[in-house]
Order: sequence, then C-alpha cells, then structure tokens
Amino acid sequence: MIGKKMNKEILKEWSIDILVDIIAGIFMGIGTYCFAATFKFPMVGFTGLALILYQLFGLPVGIGTIILNIPFAVISYREIGKKFLLKSVKSILITSIMVDVVAKVFPVYNGDYMLAAICTGIISAVGYALIFMRDSSTGGSDFIMVLIHHSLPHFSLGKIALVIDSAIIVLGVVLVSGNINSLIYGLIIAYLVAVVLDKAMDGLSAGKLIMIICDKPKDMSREIATLIDRGSTYLKAVGSYTDEEKDVVMCACRVKEVHAIRQAAKRLDPSSFVIILDSNEVAGEGFRHL
Repeated sequence: MIGKKMNKEILKEWSIDILVDIIAGIFMGIGTYCFAATFKFPMVGFTGLALILYQLFGLPVGIGTIILNIPFAVISYREIGKKFLLKSVKSILITSIMVDVVAKVFPVYNGDYMLAAICTGIISAVGYALIFMRDSSTGGSDFIMVLIHHSLPHFSLGKIALVIDSAIIVLGVVLVSGNINSLIYGLIIAYLVAVVLDKAMDGLSAGKLIMIICDKPKDMSREIATLIDRGSTYLKAVGSYTDEEKDVVMCACRVKEVHAIRQAAKRLDPSSFVIILDSNEVAGEGFRHL
C-alpha cells in the first residue's frame, strides 16, 4: 500500500511538472519567436545563444538549445545531483520542443520596438519562473545560475541572471545585428527578465511581519486568530521613555490580511503601536512548506 501511494505521488508530481513545462515552453516560444526573433533582439540565457545560431544558420531555437545543453548536462552531473539533472533534462526537452512548435502556430508581432522588448522580457521571464518554481531549470546558464546561487545565496537569481545574460546579449549584438539599438533593447529585456523572475519567485512566499505594542496582547492575539486564523507570538519589550514592560504581539501574515489586523488593533486598543515590515519569504505552517 505504501509503495503504491508513493508511486501515485511521484506520478502526480511528474504529471504536474510536465504540464508546467509545456506551459512554460509556450511562454518562452512566444517571447523568442513572436517578438525577439522578429525584431532581431538578442535574448538571454542559452535561448539567446540558440537564437544567434537560428539567425546565423537557420537552426531552430529548440534544437539549438538541446545541442548547447548536452555538454553542460554532462559537466553538471556531479555538482547538481541526479534528481535535479533529470528534472532539468525533462524541462529542456519539453520546453525546447514547445518553443519550436510555437514558431509554427502563433503569429509574429510587427508593432513598436519598445513594446516588443517589454513583451519579450516579461513573457520569457514568466516561462523561466514557472520552471524554477518546480525546482527545475532550462539548463545552460540556468545550471550556472543555480550553482552560483547555492554558493552565494545572498545574490538573488535575478541578479546572477542579469550578469550572465548581459554577456550573452553583447555577443548576440556583435555577431548578429551590430546595432547599438539592439544592445539597448537587449539590456532592457535582460533587466525585465531579472526583475520579473525575482518578483515571481519571491512573490509566492512573500508576506508581512506585523508587530503590535498594546495593552491587551491576549485579546489582540485572539482577535487575529478569529479574523485570519493565524497564531501570534508574544515578545517582551521595555519602553525606553517610561521604562515600562509590555508584550509585543508578533504575527506573520499575507499582504491581503494586513488591513484586517490593523483594523483589529485600532478597534481593540486605539493607543496601540503597529509596525508592519516586508518579509521576502515566509515558510512554515499556513504558508509554503519548509
């Protein structure tokens, strides 16, 4: 029974992974073929290198991405582990196929250059973010990004991507367009990918940390539990002006729950002092799993 249950869970996880890979591949294909290739924008990541091959030799971007990733997959085997490598190879194959399928299905955009650059960055970044959310990657520079992020966790994925992708963009401009405008648009795309990637990754687990200094901490915590079904923590504090001891009610919550807590603090103790802090990540019961 336990074995069958585990097999079902594994099958469910891989089914979701494959569905996400297909959706991500569609986003990446739209950004690559419908916008970047049409305007000869340099692209980010190994997709950018594959796009250079496409523009120079006509090699489909998806096939080029697979070819470029083969040596890096071999090199990265020991460093990133078997499970992550297998998931990444799956994502590489599926997204690459979807990218080339998109080229034959979706119409290209022929409008404004700046709008095209914005769409390229945002749409492509959504595809990359979907892959990262499933603890996978699209290979190539993604392998490098993940390895650097593990070694230097204080550097965000977006910032690491910006450095790597900027180098690829310069290479694309030199080999393909030779146009300073393409360089500028390419850097805009790299920046948008970095920003959207960070927002997408942090946004899922981001929240707020609220600290309430009040005279009725127990009533406040009960009200919070009633309103948003969240527990609170009591902290001991001493006021520097009055030298009086007070309890501080600390509660982690989602952004949409902040207003309810503020109103509760105002209603229960109008003289309470409320501090609201941004939290890049909240993990544990009631939030994402540790």
